[in-house]
Amino acid sequence: MEELSRNFSTEGKIFSELCFCLLTANERALKGIEIQEKIGDGFLALPERKLISFLKSHGYRFYNVRSKYIIGARGLYGKLKSTLAKLGTDNARREWLVENVKGLGYKEASHLLRNLGFNGTAILDRHIVKLMHEHKMIGGLPKSLGKKAYLETERKLAPLCDRLKMKQGELDFYLWYLKTGKVLK
Repeated sequence: MEELSRNFSTEGKIFSELCFCLLTANERALKGIEIQEKIGDGFLALPERKLISFLKSHGYRFYNVRSKYIIGARGLYGKLKSTLAKLGTDNARREWLVENVKGLGYKEASHLLRNLGFNGTAILDRHIVKLMHEHKMIGGLPKSLGKKAYLETERKLAPLCDRLKMKQGELDFYLWYLKTGKVLK
C-alpha cells in the first residue's frame, strides 16, 4: 500500500497542504504558496476573522468563502493521515476528499493527493485540458469540468499513461511543465 510522502509525515503538514489546495481553486498556485509559507500554523489556529484579514491583506481574492472552507476543514484535523492511508485507491481517496471537504473539487483533491505522494489521479487544470485539446485527445474546450466531465476527460489520459508506463499524476505533472515551463510543488 502507498504511504504518505516523508515530506508530509505529520498531520499539520497534511492539513497545511489541504488548505493550500483549497486556496488554489480559481487562483494562481503561486498565491497559494505565498500564503501557505507566510501563515505558518494559522490555517489551524487563527480565528475566522483573523484568517479572513490575513488572506485579504495578502491580496487573496476569495478570502471570505475560502476562510469558511478552511475553518470547516479543521474538523478533519487528526483524521486526514489515517483516513487517506487506509483507503485502498487514489480514486477512493479523491472521492472521500470531495465528499468530506467542502470547497474541494476533483481538481483540487487530485492536487492534494499528488502533493502528498499519491499519483493515481490527474490534475486537470486549464493548461492540461488545453494541451489535451491541442493534441485532439478531447473535442472542445470545456468551460468547467463537473464530476462526469472531469472523470471522462481523465479517462482519455489513460491510454497515454499506459503507453508511457506512468500514473495519471506523473503524466499531468510533465504535461503541466511542458505547457508552463514551471515546477512549483
